[in-house]
Amino acid sequence: MRQIPRDPSFDSTLALFREPYEFVLRRCRRYGGDLFEARLMLRRTVCMTGPEAAKLFYDPHRFIRRGAMPEPIRSTLLGKGGVQGLDDQQHRRRKEMFLSLMTPESIRHLGTLVAEHWRAQARGWAAMDRVVLYPALHPVLTRAVCAWAGVPLADAEVPQRTGELVALFDAAAAVGPRHLWSRLARWRAERWVGGIVEQVRTGQLRPPERSPLEIIATHRDLNGVLLPARVAAVELLNLLRPTVAVSVFITFAAHALQLHPECRQRLEEDKDNYVDLFVQEVRRSYPFFPAVMARVRDDFDWNGYRFPRGRSVMLDLYGTNHDPRTWDKPEEFRPERFRQWDRGPFNFIPQGGGEHHVTHRCPGEWITIELMKVAVGVLARDMAYDVPEQDLRIDRARLPALPRSGFVMSNIRLKGDPNHERG
Repeated sequence: MRQIPRDPSFDSTLALFREPYEFVLRRCRRYGGDLFEARLMLRRTVCMTGPEAAKLFYDPHRFIRRGAMPEPIRSTLLGKGGVQGLDDQQHRRRKEMFLSLMTPESIRHLGTLVAEHWRAQARGWAAMDRVVLYPALHPVLTRAVCAWAGVPLADAEVPQRTGELVALFDAAAAVGPRHLWSRLARWRAERWVGGIVEQVRTGQLRPPERSPLEIIATHRDLNGVLLPARVAAVELLNLLRPTVAVSVFITFAAHALQLHPECRQRLEEDKDNYVDLFVQEVRRSYPFFPAVMARVRDDFDWNGYRFPRGRSVMLDLYGTNHDPRTWDKPEEFRPERFRQWDRGPFNFIPQGGGEHHVTHRCPGEWITIELMKVAVGVLARDMAYDVPEQDLRIDRARLPALPRSGFVMSNIRLKGDPNHERG
């Protein structure tokens, strides 16, 4: 039996926080393989990268998700009792609920709502000297996803609820006061959404038929029992939070348009489905989620290595998307590469790998792609803007990573608007 290489540090948690996107990849290169072992939050953890490792990781017979994620992430980003921590029949049953929401018509409707709210918001941006795109997107996406989900949201509530949803993903991995704010935001958001679920169940609120709110509020588990209101709130937030988090990818799309003006020209022409290639390359190239966690179900051997029962395992998403065995010159931004992509389920995994219906691959991936396509259309064809001098370097020590400036825009004009030529 081969020995898994071990990182010599007593605990590597701080090193992971310092370089969350390169932590696994750099050490795998150092040890000359696709895996090594380190202590993370004092737990022995096997860290893996690459498509073969991804194929192993998403084998539901080898790994479980229950208890895999660190407690700080469960208490902020994910919430407790949600689909991410379920296994086997419980997971399949809950996953069916989410997949029922992901019809092409429903996803297109959400995209239409985002475009409408974006254009309405952009009219206000046109009167401002400067707009920082990343935070400016948050109320746009919050309004749109709540309208789509059937969640009532008064105008006066938008700032508070937006701030809470953003804190769930933007501050979850922070240290100190920002992390505490994420925990408080989780408590407030679950109380808010849980109250709405209770109103649906008591008949005080009648959401649109087949809306996400109605489906989640009335969903029953394997025993035919309604989900506890708090768990239903967690699952509804598992729609609202990730949709607002698409603001990260949209900001990266704007960044890519600025750094690669030749792509903007191709997108303006809108030929040969180039927008699909561009969106996928943004998702492959830019850092989003760095890794995912699981635990070994039962002892097994893989490629001569022993994986003992209960051992924590972390799969490197970012490094797998930059694996040179799959991607030629992976550090170059080349949307055309996706014309030759074999559509393998384990070599391109920005939001998980495997089959959506079987594994823990995020079903909201289709929403991400649709909203990014809508956003790219707005940025490349519907809006004109200037990009003043700023720090566009990607801060990879931040989770989620972002341009240091947040992407500042000025002199914003809506094409087709009478004021388009102003300034």
